[in-house]
Amino acid sequence: MRVRVSIERYLASLLLVIAAPVAFASEPADALWAALAQPGHVALMRHADAPGTGDPAGFKIGDCATQRNLGEGGRNQARALGAEFRRRKIVVSQVLTSQWCRARETAELMALGPLVEEPAALNSFFGRPGEREAATAALRRRLAALPADAATVVMVTHQVNVTALTGVFPRSGEIVVLRRATDGVMTTVGRLQRD
Repeated sequence: MRVRVSIERYLASLLLVIAAPVAFASEPADALWAALAQPGHVALMRHADAPGTGDPAGFKIGDCATQRNLGEGGRNQARALGAEFRRRKIVVSQVLTSQWCRARETAELMALGPLVEEPAALNSFFGRPGEREAATAALRRRLAALPADAATVVMVTHQVNVTALTGVFPRSGEIVVLRRATDGVMTTVGRLQRD
């Protein structure tokens, strides 16, 4: 009987954690959000939660029916992240996204401004490791071309792209904060993770 009550309590508390809205850690995260509010920063983000891994056989860019897409939890996560940007009054100068539907939908649901473009440098190379170097070099060039004094740029991409560039293995919806120097060099400032 005692074990059953403990399991029921555990399951009830687990349900509360799963159903909780996106939350952000306090002090370290506050400093990262403050950095994003300053010119010269990039929010390099893995798309919100899309159940599964990779894409199905027959994947086609531009045809969402052939892709792994956001689940309802991922849609809620994207909306909550956008709301957090607005709550913290972070000015966003550009929103760029990969051409994959789950990345584009994440950016659209964040509602931080119009999607300026969908550079191929943000497209996933998952399952095609031979493309890693060229894709990462293209992303570095794209980042280096950003004005160092512009308001925050949001880039929605994929785990493989973020990891190849920064060494960080981000969770779905995680943001890696980058700082642009006047010479175009990018520095990783930190990670904004969901609690």
